[in-house]
Amino acid sequence: NLLATADGTEEFYSAEDLAEELTETGFDARRDSWAVWDGADLIAFGQLRVSDELLDGRWCQVHLDGGVHLDRRGQGIGSRLMELMEVRARELATERHPGAPLRMRAPGRLEGDPVRPLLERRGYQVARYFTDMERPLPGEPLGPADARVQAYRAQWQEAVRQAHNEAFADHWGSAAQTAQAWDHWMTSRSFRPGTSTACLGPDGQVLAYVLTYQWVDRELYVGQVGTRRSARGQGLARACLVECLRAAAQTGDYDKVDLTVDSANPTGAGALYESVGFTAVRTVATYLRDEAAPPAPFPSPSREGQAAP
Repeated sequence: NLLATADGTEEFYSAEDLAEELTETGFDARRDSWAVWDGADLIAFGQLRVSDELLDGRWCQVHLDGGVHLDRRGQGIGSRLMELMEVRARELATERHPGAPLRMRAPGRLEGDPVRPLLERRGYQVARYFTDMERPLPGEPLGPADARVQAYRAQWQEAVRQAHNEAFADHWGSAAQTAQAWDHWMTSRSFRPGTSTACLGPDGQVLAYVLTYQWVDRELYVGQVGTRRSARGQGLARACLVECLRAAAQTGDYDKVDLTVDSANPTGAGALYESVGFTAVRTVATYLRDEAAPPAPFPSPSREGQAAP
């Protein structure tokens, strides 16, 4: 949280949110996270995650993250953490996606952040920029309600996952969500079903949706907005978003709504968000480094057929 303020990212955590994240399925906190201590003070950390599904049917995508206390930067701590994370990433890639090349992904944060030269020295390059946007509540009037939109229901969880995987199949860096990973998000303490919305077709198929979360007091976060390809161009995502904002304002629990959009989003999402009152507040970078598939571990020699000593 200190770094979220000092580095300007505003990526705040509560203790409960972090505890939940460290126990999510597929993440082994003892092997996939690191802490650097100076006595009783935590001065740096690192953690990584490997996507359950291959990216574009080819890449094993690994998400690396971490941070070093402002007073301890420039001492090689970040470089050492990167070394440890990259070694572990190759191990996990071999276990989960043997034979697949690696795509290492790390946040480059804001312009001027010291993590950028660190990443660049290690062969990472800027691949994408993402813009954080926000809208005050209640804000400008939202117009009439759209009868096509309904409040989210728990029984739609799998239908929304299927819609999400289709909607994001052509989005940069997005890998398909497994049922298990999706369940973690939809049952997390941060998920806010009361301000999430969906639009269903006549056959009950989810056509568009907006899913919301909360990590910071009085701030609602829009985590996913999507529309099936067959339903695009009908204003469904906008309608779902408007109803989400209306529901959030009616609760009285939030002063603003935040979201993050790919600056090169192929569906023009940035313009959509601007049309309902969101404005850009910061732009962050994402860095990538691609590697060939890690070599398979050398098999232990078989003892079959050998004489006993």
